[in-house]
Amino acid sequence: MDKDNIIFLFLLVLIFFTLQLPSASEMLVSGNRRRLQGEWRLLQKSIGISAVHMQLLSNNKVVIFDTTDFGRSNLSLPGGHCRYVPSDLVSREDCSAHSVLYDIGSNTFRALMLQTDPWCSSGAVLSDGTLVQTGGFNDGDRVVRTLAPCTGENCDWVEHNRTLIQRRWYSTNHILPDARIIVVGGRRQHNYEFYPKISGLSAFRLKFLSDTRDGDHENNLYPFVFLLPDGNLFIFANTRAIILDYKRNKVVRKLPSIPGGEPRNYPSTGSAVLLPIDENRPMESEIMVCGGAPRRAFGLTAHGVYMNALSSCGRIIISSHRGRWKMETMPTPRVMSDMVILPNGDILIINGAAMGTAGWENARQPVTTPVIYRPNRKQNNRFSVMEASPRPRVYHSTAILMTDGRVLIGGSSTHKYYNFNDVEFPTDLSLEAFYPPYLAPEYEHLKPTILSIDEILIYKKPFSVTFTLPRPLSTGTVSVKIIAPSFTTHSFSMNQRMVVLKGVAAVTASSNTYTFTAYGPSTTEIAPPGYYLLFVVHADIPSSGIWVQIQDQKCCRTCVGSFKNSLLLEDPTRSPRVLDFV
Repeated sequence: MDKDNIIFLFLLVLIFFTLQLPSASEMLVSGNRRRLQGEWRLLQKSIGISAVHMQLLSNNKVVIFDTTDFGRSNLSLPGGHCRYVPSDLVSREDCSAHSVLYDIGSNTFRALMLQTDPWCSSGAVLSDGTLVQTGGFNDGDRVVRTLAPCTGENCDWVEHNRTLIQRRWYSTNHILPDARIIVVGGRRQHNYEFYPKISGLSAFRLKFLSDTRDGDHENNLYPFVFLLPDGNLFIFANTRAIILDYKRNKVVRKLPSIPGGEPRNYPSTGSAVLLPIDENRPMESEIMVCGGAPRRAFGLTAHGVYMNALSSCGRIIISSHRGRWKMETMPTPRVMSDMVILPNGDILIINGAAMGTAGWENARQPVTTPVIYRPNRKQNNRFSVMEASPRPRVYHSTAILMTDGRVLIGGSSTHKYYNFNDVEFPTDLSLEAFYPPYLAPEYEHLKPTILSIDEILIYKKPFSVTFTLPRPLSTGTVSVKIIAPSFTTHSFSMNQRMVVLKGVAAVTASSNTYTFTAYGPSTTEIAPPGYYLLFVVHADIPSSGIWVQIQDQKCCRTCVGSFKNSLLLEDPTRSPRVLDFV
């Protein structure tokens, strides 16, 4: 080959590879596109336990715990402390922790002490910010545990034995307008009770829970419970839903079954959310249920058969007596996913698997790509697929919103004990953060920063929030939203709700600084008293959250104090009663 041919061939090869390489602008667009699909960052490689249950407190710390019957964790209790429990199924003497307190600001954690087993339990936060966690397994199934949003090394769990009337395992809690907590259902518990108990020891039968049980496969555990603006409760189990007037112990309405006839509750675990309530519009309450597994799926896993999960979502407007389910299809089938309300009103669907059900070793094909659902878009344009996580999160995984708009992800323990070797899905002890697209640098010029706000909001009373923007305000694009942080476990976020507060207008205070006037929630049924994260949202981009406490002038700290004192009046030796459901 002569010299000219060699040069010609070299030029052809150079041109070919040049055409294959992306330009700088293309690489920038590609990087932007990835950020606009969200980002993942590892926060902690190991916190020593698996995040089976999580709750954000008003001091920006997250309570995390798993179970005392997994065996010894990878985190020792401080000061040489140990727990001695003769009834423990694995370790009668255990010097390891099974709960931690994670500090969002410092990205640190410390061990907490649990004496009884809180596995597969439920929880809610009182109006003073105290976490009330109810039930569990084995020696913990009638225990109430409390943890206040305190600081210091002495801040730890307080356990009240034999406080619950019935054993509660796989039950659901919800805070009520009067600051009490209702505890609904649980394994072989077709009833509900209240905490604190004010008058006598009694639980109330709920025939709906026995009617929705699929024999040994159940499919009605962790029922989806939501407080509606009219004060009644929406309760969904298996495929069916009712409206319960808990004050009169009466079912006031039976809703249509979700189409398809396939179950949505544990172990065919789907998820559900109360869509944001907007006080600037005619009052409307709408529920969304997504994912789950076919009715036969749980039984078939024992034979090594893993059915495809459900890919459908259903929405129903409860405030309309003619409400019917409207069905949509997710980009991929999903069982055991979490649904998190984001500060801009979008819904994040995250974690889970595409095959199988909840339960030990029962799932295959993890779904690592989150999906953002935008409820106010046209029906065929609501789902957006996000960036995939490098870590599978299946059974016993959790997700909660953090103060700054990130989403905290943890858990995934698919085995009876801590198991890290020679298994398809090792027990995961890590914590990750998912950054939704609104945190991308491309939207920084739209992001509000809150400068001042009243820390206490009163129902129906006006208040002002002052915020700044990097660039001038886009007219008519500001709203103020509050979110009640959830107690999250087993793919359901208990007590999670968003309210878009009634707003007046944003007024210019100075250059790029504005004051927005809004009103506290209209009623305790729309937003029960307690701590909420408040966000200013501008052009669909939220600020970081600020804690506010919503108080009812009729009943706030005094009521909560009397509730706590009622614990001391209960006689645990009295026999519990279950009242017939009317």
